Amino acid sequence: MDVMQAITERRSVRKYKPDPVPEEYLRTVLEAARWAPSWANTQCWRFVLVTSPEAREKLAQALSPGNPAADAVRAAPVVVVACAELGKAGYLKREDGPATDKGDWFMYDVALAMQNLTLAAHSLGLGTVHVGLFDAQKVAETIGIVQGMAVVALTPLGFPDQQPAAPRRRELSDIAFRERYPQPWPASTTPSA
Repeated sequence: MDVMQAITERRSVRKYKPDPVPEEYLRTVLEAARWAPSWANTQCWRFVLVTSPEAREKLAQALSPGNPAADAVRAAPVVVVACAELGKAGYLKREDGPATDKGDWFMYDVALAMQNLTLAAHSLGLGTVHVGLFDAQKVAETIGIVQGMAVVALTPLGFPDQQPAAPRRRELSDIAFRERYPQPWPASTTPSA
């Protein structure tokens, strides 16, 4: 599967088969995450793979009420909890504080790694869904995260038990501009494959 196929065919999966995920698949998706770009190659991300039903239940209970991913967290054989070591991404020298007006870049860097992970998972026939609406303190307590670390996101990981339809996407003319905003990007200008 090429990269564009993985990008355009990946879906948010909320129903999973109980089948275990082979260790080599776990290694592959973690390798994909490990090779993501990061601020000054600081690689602030850390991943906790949760497989016990009891711990997955605690994670599901940490999701906000009504979060449609709660059943996926319970059912998927693996939940990847993406965390970050704080004070690394976005800093030239830690004692000088953040280098840009964006502050600590940990959210950005972890998101890049998670995107790699989810695309690699899709290429292996696995499903994922990005989960961000949860009580981070409860998740941290469940997985033993220490001070100086932050829980950023979760994703259930397993073989899909559904094939979600593609969501509508905005047209390029709605999101891409030339030189200055809102100078339109010409509709006829598309990159060649």
